[in-house]
Amino acid sequence: MNRIIYIPKGNINSTIKILQKNGIDVLLVDEIFIKMFGYPQAGWIDLKSYKMTKLDFLYKLTNSKAALVKIVIIPGETNYFIYKQIEKKLKLPNFRCKIDEGFIKPDTYFLPIGMPREQVCKYLYDKSLKWHKFICNKFLGVWNYKIYYKKLIIASIIQKEAADSKEMPLISAVIYNRLKKHMKLQMDGALNYGKYSHKKITSKRIKHDNTFYNTYKFYGLPKKAICVVSFSAIKAAFFPAHVKYLYFVKCGKRHLFATSYAQHLRNIRKCKR
Repeated sequence: MNRIIYIPKGNINSTIKILQKNGIDVLLVDEIFIKMFGYPQAGWIDLKSYKMTKLDFLYKLTNSKAALVKIVIIPGETNYFIYKQIEKKLKLPNFRCKIDEGFIKPDTYFLPIGMPREQVCKYLYDKSLKWHKFICNKFLGVWNYKIYYKKLIIASIIQKEAADSKEMPLISAVIYNRLKKHMKLQMDGALNYGKYSHKKITSKRIKHDNTFYNTYKFYGLPKKAICVVSFSAIKAAFFPAHVKYLYFVKCGKRHLFATSYAQHLRNIRKCKR
């Protein structure tokens, strides 16, 4: 039995069925003892032990709570820094999950100290899978992870490049327009992968980075997503703006877009002034 268990909201019968589904030996007749102790606590429960009698378990089911820590996962962050945060707050050395980059749902999680790493990974994966299936079915009409993950890769570049959600369909259009013309994407945000999430992109990085994330050197999309993405970025990846932009440059807090290189150079000079 796991020391940390999760009880969703519901009546005693539904709680017993959930426990049974998770392989815990609880019978409907045990409802009598549960009612004697109180009512099951919804949420994360720390049983404090892996082995106990049935009565001890039923008592803790109604009288225990786990100490929770707040894990905030924001759009634009990479698994590298997400795992660092979980490692520190949940006291799980060398924490890692076999979850694709860009797949974890950005959200605020309250997780219990003492939760095994396998359980943390499963919880993050299950929550994220449910979210992504909903979005994929909404925009694609069917759950097809191969097609959807390509959209996630595009969404992750949009997430790193766009100044705000209003710009996202425009950045998306630039990506699709450049791919269609077989142009290199040449996007700085693609180099903010992994441990480089918060690093300023320099000409030296561009010159020496030989990974598939370097869209200055290689054609097409990177093989993996760059970071965690917002709903707005995913939507923009599915529905780019109907514009012919091929270039953009940061100018203040936003970007100036251009359809030709000559116009792009004028935008650069304008921003420098």
